[in-house]
Amino acid sequence: VQLQASGGGLVQAGDSLRLSCAASGRSVSSVAMGWFRQAPGREREFVAGISRSGGSTYYADSVKGRFTISRDETKNMVYLQMNSLKPEDTANYYCAADQTFSTIRVSQANRDYDYWGQGTQVTVSS
Repeated sequence: VQLQASGGGLVQAGDSLRLSCAASGRSVSSVAMGWFRQAPGREREFVAGISRSGGSTYYADSVKGRFTISRDETKNMVYLQMNSLKPEDTANYYCAADQTFSTIRVSQANRDYDYWGQGTQVTVSS
């Protein structure tokens, strides 16, 4: 699976951004997908995930209610809609694919994800 993330940029606090992750090599409906982020000097952390079935989503507490993960199987894309952005959301954002056999698992652990895209930088100014 090859993953290509895009859509990052420089925005002001309160603005919105939509990140996109283009997948190739496998259908996004055959893997669980996740978004992670890493800020300078910090470990990479889970942000949001969607199960293979698409019926389960999970969010980090810090983004719950502001971010929404979705996918478009016809385009083989996964999205992260980010609203009400805060300066603490500033990070490099990565999409990742988990080749789990489970149709409902949404792992928050880096180690469970088998494929990673390059990051896309999101910078939120105050």
